[in-house]
Amino acid sequence: MTDQLTNLESSVRHGYAQVGDVRLHYAESGSGERLVILLHGFPECWYSWRHQLTALGERFRVVAPDMRGYNLSDKPERVEDYRVSRLVDDVTGLIRHLGAREAAVVGHDWGAAVAWAVAQHYPDYVWKLAALQVPPLAIWSKNLTLRQLLRSWYMFFFQLPSIPEWWISRDDFAGLEKMFRRTARRGTFSDEDIAVLKSAMREPGALTAAINYYRANLGAFLRGGFKRREFTKQERVRTPTLFIYGERDFAIVPETVQGVADYVDAPYTEVRLARSNHWVQQEHPSEVNAALLSFLEE
Repeated sequence: MTDQLTNLESSVRHGYAQVGDVRLHYAESGSGERLVILLHGFPECWYSWRHQLTALGERFRVVAPDMRGYNLSDKPERVEDYRVSRLVDDVTGLIRHLGAREAAVVGHDWGAAVAWAVAQHYPDYVWKLAALQVPPLAIWSKNLTLRQLLRSWYMFFFQLPSIPEWWISRDDFAGLEKMFRRTARRGTFSDEDIAVLKSAMREPGALTAAINYYRANLGAFLRGGFKRREFTKQERVRTPTLFIYGERDFAIVPETVQGVADYVDAPYTEVRLARSNHWVQQEHPSEVNAALLSFLEE
């Protein structure tokens, strides 16, 4: 075990929260008065936030759950159990379980999609919002292009039964390792990091649950894109918001995240990292940590 992993384990506490019908595992750092929730994306787990847990934990109480279906959290079997509305309920329930009335909600990838939805539908639960890489669904829909649809090919592939699970898990998740190494800045993922992420995907039912996020929600993405309507004032986020985007994202093209500020009726900050791919908080942890701390402490 490397010194980095040893230091992480010594500074992070682990716990479980019964939230509605699911039991969520989480990692926690710090003991500040204000709560920060970190929501990971596909195909990861709480470990996605290893650099942020310790950095933000110096000022705040920071909790990074395994989202439902992932790693050590419960894995409901039905596809519909992974709709965004259920994921939103997990976040608000976790905040209540932790004894808080509100939290700063920070999300990456699917976690960002959920964070936007929490802020939109339950603003009283969110004192600040930070989203990494993924814009709100309304912006995604408004900006949807053929180029973006082609980049999102995997969303359609994941609609097939069983085949995506076989494809991802074959040869001891070799495709997963190749994706992390080829789409991230050199040195982002160590052998130990890859081992942790593979282990999370090996948990019984975890891979199917992760893919079910796409099976449960693709329809909403496509319906919004075909409608292409303007969002109303009532739909806009009314929470101070930070949006961080790595401009070399292999999955989300720059034009898809144009105009995010138009969706926010509150103080808004945007940080662009020209050299970062999709895994922004892991590829450039110093820059992301500085942006998050500055934003959260304002």
